[in-house]
Amino acid sequence: MFNFNGMIFSICFLVSSFSAIANNTASSSHITLDQTSESTFPTEQTSSNQPIVMGAEQFDVYAPFIRGKRVGLIVNQTSVVHDKHLVDFLLEKDINITTIFAPEHGFRGDHDAGAHVDSEIDTRTGIPIVSIYGQQKKPPAEKLTDIDVLIFDIQDVGVRFYTYISSMHYMMEAAAENNKHFIVLDRPNPNGFTVDGPTLDLKFQSFVGMHPIPLLHGMTVAELAQMINGEEWLANDVTVDLTVIPMQNYNRQMHYSLPIKPSPNLPNDVAVSLYPSLGFFEGTPISIGRGTDFPFQVIGYDKFGIGDFEFTPRSIPGAASNPKLKGSKLSGIDLRDSNVKGLNLDWLYQMHKIFEQNNEEFFVYSDFFDKLAGSDELRKQLGAGIAPLEIKNSWKREINKFSKDRRIHLLYP
Repeated sequence: MFNFNGMIFSICFLVSSFSAIANNTASSSHITLDQTSESTFPTEQTSSNQPIVMGAEQFDVYAPFIRGKRVGLIVNQTSVVHDKHLVDFLLEKDINITTIFAPEHGFRGDHDAGAHVDSEIDTRTGIPIVSIYGQQKKPPAEKLTDIDVLIFDIQDVGVRFYTYISSMHYMMEAAAENNKHFIVLDRPNPNGFTVDGPTLDLKFQSFVGMHPIPLLHGMTVAELAQMINGEEWLANDVTVDLTVIPMQNYNRQMHYSLPIKPSPNLPNDVAVSLYPSLGFFEGTPISIGRGTDFPFQVIGYDKFGIGDFEFTPRSIPGAASNPKLKGSKLSGIDLRDSNVKGLNLDWLYQMHKIFEQNNEEFFVYSDFFDKLAGSDELRKQLGAGIAPLEIKNSWKREINKFSKDRRIHLLYP
């Protein structure tokens, strides 16, 4: 994500099964099951006999908020209702879409990590596309003048440095500042079964980490939107008129395989699972497979051996035009058969030790590493030779506090 260099339910069924609950701490509402709970650490994953019904699929629920209104969409290639993109789905319902806002990787999801996303016109629909990645992360007021309601519908992966939640934050802020209604159509968090990792220190706040939450926060985008609003994390303590549309038949212990890759370098379930563990390597000289057919599924280096697996990064337009160590033959570790869930520090610890033994600088992009980690503490702990288990134990106090604070914002067991 970052780079340094079909079911419609009748209204009467929904009214009998769900209730609109006002959030007393902020201007927000949601339609949710009556009972909620949380799970802080991983447990055995379960599956439901009924398919998950995405927020976007429940048109009868959110239609009253958008009929007759001018609608702006924050969407990308994952914003699909059954076999149709949300843009096409809503146009067929005669919804007036005035603007599409494109996050990192663009509206179609075909831009490199970190690549500039241009504002343009969608050739299929003629709707203007406004970039919210790059220099303009929050649209100016004039881009919202012909909008009454903003809808966010993007598949996230539940890792703090994955920037879609940062884009959601800025769009919530823009909506609050310009008195626009903001709707979040919820989707699963494929890493939602656990809360783990260092909590962000706001002194290290950046676009790859905006909120004081653990690296793996265990929340869906709708739950996180409620927390951002309820905890008044938007600039100047503003709150937005927020409505979230929860999923049906979902719980955070379920395995969910993403049907569409959420970004070019997270092509499958293995990459999504390894992403929180391997993402830290972006602040080091080590390649995590950008420029290969298996990004975020390998680690490798060129100057000395760190494993027996060999690969050579190459330019892949739309995914990794200029990947780290391009053209160099690397040796490393193939993790494609890994069954790791959650956050694993062993690889990071081991690679740091190997670099020390070879008198090679590991934290070559220390500022970026600290932004990914949320503070400089992890870098200092590794430098001091502290073992992974002890590092993880140092996170427990903040994790427990966060788990308690988030409870009122959760939608699912």
